[in-house]
Amino acid sequence: MGMNTGDTAWMLTATALVLMMTIPGLALFYGGMVRKKNVLGTLMQSFAICCLCSVLWMVAGYSLAFAEGNDFIGGTSKFMLAGIGPESLSGTIPEALFVAFQMTFAVITPALITGAFAERMKFGPMMVFSGLWLLLVYAPVCHWVWGGGFLGGDGVLDYAGGTVVHINAGVAGLVAAIVLGPRKGFGKVALQPHNLVLTVIGACMLWVGWYGFNAGSALGANGSAAMALLVTHIAAASAGVSWLLTEWLLHKRPSVLGIVTGAVGGLVAITPAAGFVGPTGALAIGLISGVCCYFGATTLKNKLGYDDSLDCFGVHGVGGLIGAVLTGVFAVEAIGGTAGGLEGNWGQVGVQVWGIGATVVYAAAVTFVLLKVIDVAVGLRVDEESEVRGLDIAVHGEAVQ
Repeated sequence: MGMNTGDTAWMLTATALVLMMTIPGLALFYGGMVRKKNVLGTLMQSFAICCLCSVLWMVAGYSLAFAEGNDFIGGTSKFMLAGIGPESLSGTIPEALFVAFQMTFAVITPALITGAFAERMKFGPMMVFSGLWLLLVYAPVCHWVWGGGFLGGDGVLDYAGGTVVHINAGVAGLVAAIVLGPRKGFGKVALQPHNLVLTVIGACMLWVGWYGFNAGSALGANGSAAMALLVTHIAAASAGVSWLLTEWLLHKRPSVLGIVTGAVGGLVAITPAAGFVGPTGALAIGLISGVCCYFGATTLKNKLGYDDSLDCFGVHGVGGLIGAVLTGVFAVEAIGGTAGGLEGNWGQVGVQVWGIGATVVYAAAVTFVLLKVIDVAVGLRVDEESEVRGLDIAVHGEAVQ
């Protein structure tokens, strides 16, 4: 099997689409939801994490995730991308392209976490945490599922990152929000988004970029990629509708922030299922995830009292959990090679729950330890004066006029 130029052309496109999800997609999506005094700091977090984690992925992350190792972690044979040249292949595409495609996943995952602690973490400790989290949490879990580790061997279905990206980041975000504590004024004054136009633009970029995320995970220009693209769109659209209707029913008005957040929740939920379900399954996953993410981002957060600033856990954690479980329900053997519960294989749901549990426990434990160590060493949270002034001026010396 040699290099296929059609597969390579599609994967070059998909890689660019996934990078667009972080910069500028996620940056704008998050940047519009914070207060004006923190918009530049929020954009900076996504951009800086993109730079840092790209370097770390090249140095060690790719090897820890995909080099031959054991059930828990990859080896060191591909540190500094040793042995990867123009002729090296990964399936039908250049291995250099596979490295770059997976790099874009490694970039967006720690960037997602920043939504949970927006407006209150120091920049330096945030960078240290993001880099260590990439190597100590993301790379191992990626290896477990996609790099020859134990979860993939156990038959856990995760086509494009339900466990690796979204549950991983969502759980880490929840732990970070709890460890840092709420923003000043949380629950007492309205902490309103400053520019929802930016958020809508960011959400649109995320939606389009997600075609690269999910359809690109076919690693070729083929029928699996086409079906993944189709079900991705169906799930996003149906989740936007179900969030919209839920909010409209309960609060008598549909919000712009609501429908775009609902669509993102649907994109999250279809991610593990994209290569395993058909259109009907995608429709069900979208409708269910839109409602569940709505309550995760509102009722659950309010009742438990944690300040997940931009709903990292409410959307990515809850959406990822729902999607991973429902993958086991709606998987179609004729599409992805594995039958789900509706085709008589209810044991697949148990396998999915096992993958979720392993990811949740590991991500929560290591994230907590990392945050506590960094807090003791240099402190995590900005001082009260800086938080009141806003991180743009206090940390970066810049402001939006």
